Amino acid sequence: MSLSLCCCLSLCWFVCSRPRYRRRSCFDFDCSLFNLSFIGLEGDADLQFLLVGGELVKIRSNSWKKNRFFKLQEDCKTFWHESQKVFKRNQTCECHLFSIDDIDSVRKGRQSEGLNKHTDPRVEEQCFSIIFKGRKKNLDLMAPSGGEAKQWVNGIEKIITNMSNLSRHWIINCMRKADKNEDNQMTLKELKHFLRQINVEVDDTYAEEIFKNCDKSNSGALEGSEIKHFYDLLTHREEIDVIYEKYAETEGQMSTTDLLNFLLNEQREQVSRDYAEHLIEKYEVDGKAKQKKRLTIDGFLMYLHQEEGSILNPAHKHVYQDMNQPLNHYYISSSHNTYLMEDQLKGPSSTEAYIKALMKSCRCVELDCWDGANGEPVIYHGYTLTSKVVFRDVIKAIKDYAFRTSEYPVILSLENHCSVDQQKLMAHHLISILGDALVTKPLGDTMPTNFPSPEDLKGKFLIKGKRLNKLDAAFNNNNTLEEDTVSEEDEAADCKENGQKAKSKVCKKSKIKLAKPLSDIVIYCKSVHFNGFEHAKDNQAFYEMSSFKESKAFNLADTSGTAYIHHNMDKLSRIYPAGSRTDSSNYNPVPMWNVGCQIVALNFQTPSKEMHLNQGRFLPNGVSGYILKPEFLRSLSSQFDPNTLTKGPWLQRKTFHIMVISAQQLPKINKDKHKSIVDPLVRVEIYGVPADNASKETHYIDNNGFNPMWNERFEFNIQVPELAMVRFVVEDYDSTSQNDLIGHYCLPLTSVQSGYRHVPLLTKRGDVICSAGLFVHLMLIDAP
Repeated sequence: MSLSLCCCLSLCWFVCSRPRYRRRSCFDFDCSLFNLSFIGLEGDADLQFLLVGGELVKIRSNSWKKNRFFKLQEDCKTFWHESQKVFKRNQTCECHLFSIDDIDSVRKGRQSEGLNKHTDPRVEEQCFSIIFKGRKKNLDLMAPSGGEAKQWVNGIEKIITNMSNLSRHWIINCMRKADKNEDNQMTLKELKHFLRQINVEVDDTYAEEIFKNCDKSNSGALEGSEIKHFYDLLTHREEIDVIYEKYAETEGQMSTTDLLNFLLNEQREQVSRDYAEHLIEKYEVDGKAKQKKRLTIDGFLMYLHQEEGSILNPAHKHVYQDMNQPLNHYYISSSHNTYLMEDQLKGPSSTEAYIKALMKSCRCVELDCWDGANGEPVIYHGYTLTSKVVFRDVIKAIKDYAFRTSEYPVILSLENHCSVDQQKLMAHHLISILGDALVTKPLGDTMPTNFPSPEDLKGKFLIKGKRLNKLDAAFNNNNTLEEDTVSEEDEAADCKENGQKAKSKVCKKSKIKLAKPLSDIVIYCKSVHFNGFEHAKDNQAFYEMSSFKESKAFNLADTSGTAYIHHNMDKLSRIYPAGSRTDSSNYNPVPMWNVGCQIVALNFQTPSKEMHLNQGRFLPNGVSGYILKPEFLRSLSSQFDPNTLTKGPWLQRKTFHIMVISAQQLPKINKDKHKSIVDPLVRVEIYGVPADNASKETHYIDNNGFNPMWNERFEFNIQVPELAMVRFVVEDYDSTSQNDLIGHYCLPLTSVQSGYRHVPLLTKRGDVICSAGLFVHLMLIDAP
């Protein structure tokens, strides 16, 4: 914890102890001022506006539009709003609270499904939506004016952006809550309550020992500098002291030379003296030390908590790979049944599901298209109770959100069940809404022999679906019939069993009529049935691709791994979950990536280990949704088989040393239980070729989620590091039932930084857990 933070805390207590403020708790008095100052927003007009609050119209439907008062609480992390309007003097106002941590994003205008349906276009400037993480429903709101809506949106976005700083002093908020009688003091009882709040259980003897150590005045209560002393003891990290003292050889501090020695010897970074000076200038918090080009322990801790000290190589946070290779040379982040918010039997379909997937840089989304009422095609999971969403609305949402987090191409995978007339309307909507961004003919003036690159296709949409003729028809004016019969999509042709109300005549159906306008906009992703690798090699053009049900794909990967890899060297493959996964669960994507499959489609709406792996796979390269496959999965001379490892450029034996040192500020699993202190353990998992798959875990630590320490060493032998991924899992140990997930983090081994590193932790749904993290030491070296 930085020195400046400790000083701020001390100042907070000093100011609040002055007589004119004695009527209020020190924590309450200075909370908003301190918080805004800490995140650099003191005096910001938008934030002051939120702290005052105001009335907004909460919108649920055409008939449900209610005035509600909203206000940012003084902790600058919590919003309060009334849930019903008060009409009688004695009627109690019911209210709700939600945290900034729960907010995924804020959208200005009528950019949610609800506002688009239930408000008039004329109030566009007054509307905004708060989008929550997970499955919590959006909050659709309308302000009295466009100016006020802008202030709400700007203010919330500023807090979200700066939350990483604000979250560091969550301890102070816990202290405020522990001060039950608001007397600016902390008794032994309040101290014990505070420790439970921050997820650490100590026995009474130890708690009393801490208390006596800090109670210099022997008053039986801590206040002022005594609380600061307690805070210092609490946030002190012994493991950091040991590392720092080893290298701080210049009057007890790190000089530029000392820091450079640390970076070269421990962090294994090939950096210069200038880089060490840059880090001191950037992270040292003490002005005098910075002037002497020294790094204090507070500056050192600050460095460790920033991107330079993270496990993820900072260079990989941006697009760093060659994006000029053919499209099929990349793994492509892909979603299955993208329209679903929940399960595929009765869950809701929504444009929101597409927006969430696209905002996670998903680059291939699925549209199950069926005839709808009033001649308008709809999207839903056929023969089930899932709700329907209008095709046109989905395309509008995709247009608006496709390139907000990644500028690289988006593939629209059509599963077409529509009549010819509604197919023509689908083509019209795609062309009119997507405009020039839709690829409607091959790039260039001649018939291509290979895919364009992601760079060539920036900001473009590709349609995957059936086509009536060969692609060269686009150049030789080969007119076809306005419609013709084609085989149904492989996924559409699979029988929908397990409660999906499939009829036998539907299962037998394998042909559909295809309209020419829809056929003509299928350019680089023409769907064809797979009849074997040899048949594909001899008969399929590069742009003709097949979809594989997971069971078939896994079987091919197991029995014909090298052939599958060569198939994917000049064609695209899409893998999709079995129809029997009615709960929208996922399969393990790693074996599919091992054989070079590009479009490995997962149910993004279902949080799972498999989605954690997908998130980790696409974490580097600027979270662009595209990852360049290793050379041995692209070279025609390669004889790589993940199941039978032979000598080749893929075999680069490494030893991966990991020391799990400690964790910080782990969240409680069950916040409702008064004594729900976690018993954390850490498991390190390796995913890659079968020979590399492994898992090892630490012992669990009783009753400490605040600063548990393990100091356990693990060693993994890695055969094919270019395909390996490492996943850290923190769980709450339970001897009587399955352990509960506390947090996780996954990334490719090729993006791991060696040395002492902090590992951020994510929730089950993949959101960052503010403040929480692991501290580890890593080393990847050539095996003897």
